Amino acid sequence: MANTLIPAQPDTLQLPVHLDGSNGTNRARKNRAQLRADTDREAIRAWLARVADTPATLQSYRKEAERLWLWATLERGLPLSSLTHEDLLAYQHFLTDPQPAERWVLTKGRKPARHSPDWRPFAGPLSPASQRQSRVILNSLFNWLVTAGYLAGNPLALSRHRSKRTPPRITRYLEDQDWHCVMKAISLLPEGTLRETRTKARARWLFSVLYLTGMRISEISEQRMNAFFCRTDRDGTRRWWLEVTGKGGKTRLIPANQDVLDALGHYRMQYGLPPLPDNRDDRPLLMPLNGKNHPLTRSATHQILKAFFNEAARLAPVDIRPRLEVASAHWLRHTAGSRMANSRIDLRHVRDTLGHASLTTTSLYLHGEDDTRHDAINTGHRLDWPE
Repeated sequence: MANTLIPAQPDTLQLPVHLDGSNGTNRARKNRAQLRADTDREAIRAWLARVADTPATLQSYRKEAERLWLWATLERGLPLSSLTHEDLLAYQHFLTDPQPAERWVLTKGRKPARHSPDWRPFAGPLSPASQRQSRVILNSLFNWLVTAGYLAGNPLALSRHRSKRTPPRITRYLEDQDWHCVMKAISLLPEGTLRETRTKARARWLFSVLYLTGMRISEISEQRMNAFFCRTDRDGTRRWWLEVTGKGGKTRLIPANQDVLDALGHYRMQYGLPPLPDNRDDRPLLMPLNGKNHPLTRSATHQILKAFFNEAARLAPVDIRPRLEVASAHWLRHTAGSRMANSRIDLRHVRDTLGHASLTTTSLYLHGEDDTRHDAINTGHRLDWPE
């Protein structure tokens, strides 16, 4: 199978018995297995089923497992359950430059769907950080398959483990010049047609909400408009909040300051909606341009962001273009945290807003802490869109 192209639908790839893993050389004794899985594909699916309720994690885990599985069968001529330490070293080298490119690497341009014959597992060579992430995920896969009694051992366990170092300071964030170029790129968008007007409003809303709240791209793709709600305290002060369910199914409250509400109102009015939602509004936070009630996928949201970062880079001075060309949604999350911290907002407020710790709002005392956090972020973390 070494000369075949990647199948248009890898989920339905039919493998001969010697490649499906049913007789892999690293298989554990079948009488000790805790899985019904008899093939590598079935075992991987069982591993993925554990994270089915967290779409972003599921997508990441499936991507790495699928890449290794396809490489093992199509490039190495082995089932995943026969891979050795030496095979995994070869795979780690392969990640630095997936070849042959026509088989493994997407052509530049719009990302095709998985069922397209143009689909490929890689966009190009993996960065050192992405290579490390791949090893971590695959090590988790192999460890789980060993624990489940499917594999006899973890071939990645023999790899060299570098000692942990102190994490570096966050550097992937937008500086003032970068952010001004992004706002300029959006502000220059045309508004001659309804579609153009909605495209501009959606871009402004997307960048605003990510910049101001520090939400993850998966979170804005999954939340609905009725996640916004208003709470009035004892002295009659009204404060708007955004309830977000993030990583690990944890829920947190994000202060929706006036800039968030202004951006939300401007966005909704382009769809003929009232500026602020109520608890019956189940439209997605990021709506399709046709106004239909289904959210944009994480991948589609990522493509929108990358398109505007690239346009901002085109408009930017030469010295900052490289930063904008590699910027992503997570840069906006880091930017939000950095700007709030630099504005001397209490780090406990920053922590709770970004979701680095759980938030409890059941007592009056914690309710008061929430209000203090809202006021601090409302005054200390703003943006100023050019008119």
